[in-house]
Amino acid sequence: MNVDYTLYLCTDSGLMSCATVEESVEKAVRGGCSVVQLREKNASSLELYRLALRVKQVTDRYNVPLIINDRLDICLAVDAAGVHLGQSDLPCSKAREILGAGKIIGVSAATPAEAAKAQADGADYLGVGAVFPTSTKTNTRSVTPEIIREIRRAVTIPFVVIGGVNAENITQLYGLGINGAAVISAVIAQPDITKAAEKMRAAAEKL
Repeated sequence: MNVDYTLYLCTDSGLMSCATVEESVEKAVRGGCSVVQLREKNASSLELYRLALRVKQVTDRYNVPLIINDRLDICLAVDAAGVHLGQSDLPCSKAREILGAGKIIGVSAATPAEAAKAQADGADYLGVGAVFPTSTKTNTRSVTPEIIREIRRAVTIPFVVIGGVNAENITQLYGLGINGAAVISAVIAQPDITKAAEKMRAAAEKL
């Protein structure tokens, strides 16, 4: 599956500057977000399922892949494009066994060893971070430019960087072989989500 990872949006209903998650997603996609991850840690299974259906209507309309954070069951229930797994989630190899070859699987990695294992276990892409301090994720491990270079040497699959990335500090990451930037507050917390996405997209295209 040929996926454009340049600007990868993670949702967060606690940060968005508009009324609904699906509205924030549509505004972000209009501005150039090319992948959307539904990441709502506090939603119940039923709430997440219903929200995923609504968000998928938006992402389908714009032909943008919808990735579900952590939850294989929700991914399968709404026929999302794929799932993103952390290091403490279900192993990537087992997820691949359950989802089959047709779904996208992303894995969070902060070391070259984790990255190489994820690729060997069937991951399609990696989320590497945290590259900058961030308030949206706890228990993050910081990743330096040198670690990013090492991860690039360790794997051939695409990876996006995550963790406090914005249109200003992303310039520090140019030339490291990154395939895209994952954003939350830099886009959906801004007063004009579409304009913020356009600005981030232009910056991320130089990675």
